[in-house]
Amino acid sequence: MTNFVRSTCPYCGVGCGVKAQQTENGLQISGDEQHPANFGRLCVKGAALGETLGLEGRLLYPEINGERVEWEAALDETARRLQGIIDEFGPKAVAFYASGQLLTEEYYAANKLMKGFIGAGNIDTNSRLCMSSAVVGYKRAFGADFVPCSYEDLEQTDLAVLVGSNAAWAHPVLYQRLVKAKQQRPNMKVVVIDPRRTATCDIADMHLALRPGSDAALFVGLLNVLPPTEPNAFDGQTAALEIAASWTLEKTADFCQLESADVQTFWQWFAQADRAMTLYTMGINQSSSGSDKCNAIINVHLASGKIGRDGCGPFSLTGQPNAMGGREVGGLANQLACHMNFEPADIACLGRFWGSERIAETPGLMAVELFEAIGRGEVKAVWIMGTNPLVSLPDSSCVAQALANCPLVIVSDVVRETDTSRFATVKFPALAWGEKNGTVTNSERRISRQRAFLPAPGGARADWWIISQIAQRLGYGEAFSWQHPQEIFCEHAALSGYENNGTRAFDISALATLSREQYDALEPVRWPVAAQVHSSFKSWRPNGKFQLLPVEPALPQANADRYYPLILNSGRIRDQWHTMTRTGSVSRLMQHINMPFLEIHPTDAKRYGVTHNDLVRTASRCGGMVAKVLVSENQLPGNVFAPMHWNQQFARKGQINGLVESVCDPHSGQPESKQSAVRIQRWQPAWCGEIFARDDIAFAEDIQWWKQATSGLQHFLCAADGNAQAWIETLDAGRGWQLQTASGDGQFYHVLAWQNGELQLAFYSANVWPNISSAAVVAAFEQAPETAAERHRLLAGKTAGAAMDAGATVCSCFGVGEKTIIAAIAGGCQSVAQLGVKLRCGTNCGSCIPELKALLK
Repeated sequence: MTNFVRSTCPYCGVGCGVKAQQTENGLQISGDEQHPANFGRLCVKGAALGETLGLEGRLLYPEINGERVEWEAALDETARRLQGIIDEFGPKAVAFYASGQLLTEEYYAANKLMKGFIGAGNIDTNSRLCMSSAVVGYKRAFGADFVPCSYEDLEQTDLAVLVGSNAAWAHPVLYQRLVKAKQQRPNMKVVVIDPRRTATCDIADMHLALRPGSDAALFVGLLNVLPPTEPNAFDGQTAALEIAASWTLEKTADFCQLESADVQTFWQWFAQADRAMTLYTMGINQSSSGSDKCNAIINVHLASGKIGRDGCGPFSLTGQPNAMGGREVGGLANQLACHMNFEPADIACLGRFWGSERIAETPGLMAVELFEAIGRGEVKAVWIMGTNPLVSLPDSSCVAQALANCPLVIVSDVVRETDTSRFATVKFPALAWGEKNGTVTNSERRISRQRAFLPAPGGARADWWIISQIAQRLGYGEAFSWQHPQEIFCEHAALSGYENNGTRAFDISALATLSREQYDALEPVRWPVAAQVHSSFKSWRPNGKFQLLPVEPALPQANADRYYPLILNSGRIRDQWHTMTRTGSVSRLMQHINMPFLEIHPTDAKRYGVTHNDLVRTASRCGGMVAKVLVSENQLPGNVFAPMHWNQQFARKGQINGLVESVCDPHSGQPESKQSAVRIQRWQPAWCGEIFARDDIAFAEDIQWWKQATSGLQHFLCAADGNAQAWIETLDAGRGWQLQTASGDGQFYHVLAWQNGELQLAFYSANVWPNISSAAVVAAFEQAPETAAERHRLLAGKTAGAAMDAGATVCSCFGVGEKTIIAAIAGGCQSVAQLGVKLRCGTNCGSCIPELKALLK
């Protein structure tokens, strides 16, 4: 087969185009050279998509109370129970919680059902957790949720400011576009504003390692030193400038804990640059004052005129593949469809278009308050679609308690077992990426097609179909009679232009008449795509003027004290995605970082008596976790960092959001996930180990474990205070294994379990992390060693022959380890380019280049 299917990557908001092609070696995923978001480049996660398409762990059939049922029974029972709750308690007693993983058509269907026909505003989305502050910022300044930038602007700017963004790891393809732009235009300057020194700093001309959460002051102070704008050019101008006037250089530097000279240099660079861009994401948005931080950024672009032209603007980078699409359809609880608001005229307009007299008249509950309402018993039913709130929401123990007490929990997902789905009354099997058909919108407002290239497995169905079937059973069949996602898209497009006349920014009405064939062939396109031509960037506020917001900088609500003396930051790592339901199953994506870590400055490490690779217990006022220590000068003293991804499917106690309190921005409802007060304590377990097994492993309650991605095997890192030998003997009980053991003075304990000549289990433990060859152990499960000498080597965890241990993986694209790279450097490689020629590392997605440079130093 030589043909391929063009689709869009399901990870971050960059929206890379991909090609799926069936070859003799199976299905291959590659970058789409024609897609304007990536021009063929993929990050390591995107490049590994072909390894995520198996059906292991998939939810393939509907379930009620854990029992498989037919679709008709599941739909009928769900609709009956939803209607019963609505009849008894009213429409506000039910809620939907959606996801930036949904396609636009699916989002539209869910929003239409809840806000248009059930008649309540209670549909919110996990996008609340990542970009709702950015939405508030844009709407307050422009009167519309309009991102005034494109990726091409990165190639034309004179100054790129990245604030609260580790784009090198979180948006790798876009970051590499910036790298290339700087290489081609060496005079272009890059400033990174982040408490941590991250991989993004690799190309920075300046890194401002400011006090966590103090970002707004930098931009309010910058507003103060910009050349004066003409009087009354903006609404709010007087008040905004009055506040800014008090933020002198000295006050700003003191507040941000930066050197005055560095702050002044940054301000001068911005003021003098003809074209400047500010790229921001979770480090700005996830704050109790995130909306104000966004407006502080937007203010300086408006006041300086660095907006609305090439190479300029405040650019919020979205974290999910369709967070923008969810904003367009009204997936947030405080918005109506197509950028309409909870205002009488918009409510009436929507009622006319949908033919409904039940349009929600007031905003619904936002994510955190929604689950609090579930906990109080005010919301009796929640339908969770394509997301895992028990992992992603703050104060996860309270979320668990709320779901445990909720009378009706409906979960639509592709994975059968998640932290959230264990509370489900009803499970609906949804289509996964590769099976779906619809559209997504990326960070630069570009709509792209996701096309199916795999058949629907088992009884899995499209989310829009499931929603429409429930709607029909609730009595709204005529409004939900779609037979294909093209019909939904065209309805959505028609609504975007309905009674619009340029009063709303979002308008794709020119696409409302697409035939099915035209929809199938739709090329990536940036909105607006209006039937009537309107200005693409202007103020949509009633008086036509942009607004400067008066911003008084504020610090995070989390404060370190004698009981919780450190501030915990959290975020993404390079090779994982969200809660790991897709990436956690791919072996090469677990090689770079294979368990939760706590990054800590050497000064603090010494203070708390921890060293590199120690285990540490981290606790806040609402939860705790166990992680491996990473000592690094990249971290500011008094601050620690941990990744956000691990959960109860991948670690006994690795969930970061269990430590985060439910503190939210009052305007956006976005949680302050970036700063939590914590304490740490070194944990010296009796043993640390690694276990491999053919069958499921029953861990004793005192054992901490971290799941590894190894095809065909159960594979875990583990540690405990108890007796390792007693635990292994418990696993062996009644199995008839032949145990081959080695131990030494309490320093180590190794076990191989054999049955009928096949290796059933391998366990290696010591008082420090054992140094074994995992590849050799995995190979022994496939082909048992034949000689006694080979078995003894295996018992020691060593490879046969003289194969060199490659060390920790640095380049996941080509599986190149740290020791291999060091050997190549010792052999004469003196640059990243030379390492690329010899080992291929750094030649694909480029995400490992900062680590290669560090090794070269």
